Amino acid sequence: MSWLRSHRRVAWICGLTLLVPLLFYTNALLGLVEMRSTYQSEIDSLNPRIARLRGMIGFESQLRDSSAQGMQEVAELVYPASRDRATVSAELQTSVREILSNAGLSVSNSQVLPVREKDNFDHISIRLTVEGDLSGLDEALTAIARFRPILLVESLEIGALRSSRSSQEQTVSATVQLLSLRALL
Repeated sequence: MSWLRSHRRVAWICGLTLLVPLLFYTNALLGLVEMRSTYQSEIDSLNPRIARLRGMIGFESQLRDSSAQGMQEVAELVYPASRDRATVSAELQTSVREILSNAGLSVSNSQVLPVREKDNFDHISIRLTVEGDLSGLDEALTAIARFRPILLVESLEIGALRSSRSSQEQTVSATVQLLSLRALL
């Protein structure tokens, strides 16, 4: 003990020198504990995902069947990607003109609008101007609703309603914009 009192400075230097490795060791040990804690929390966050995947594996065949059924229903409602967009547009225009003519309407103008790509589909639009009686327009819209692949009415503008004094029929002038979809994939 007398040596410590006589050599205080040397004792402090030796003590601090021994303390520095102890601090490094403690810092490294705390870093490893923190790293383990971080990894453990990441592992714990994976457990619910793994449980969901195991649940999906149990229902794999049902999910495949549902997916196939959904794809089949979509295929019935849109034109396939294997069909050329220009051909689809031309055929659609011809089919719609035929539907309107069969309903007793006369088509005075039809125009295929530029194709828009949106949400994995080509949006093919057709604008037509028709004239005829109101019952013919109703019949045409009913036939359009039954058309497959699906045909949507984007806009319908009914122009002048006129009726001849000699008959009870009302003549309608309408501009119809129709939309059909073509799959991109």
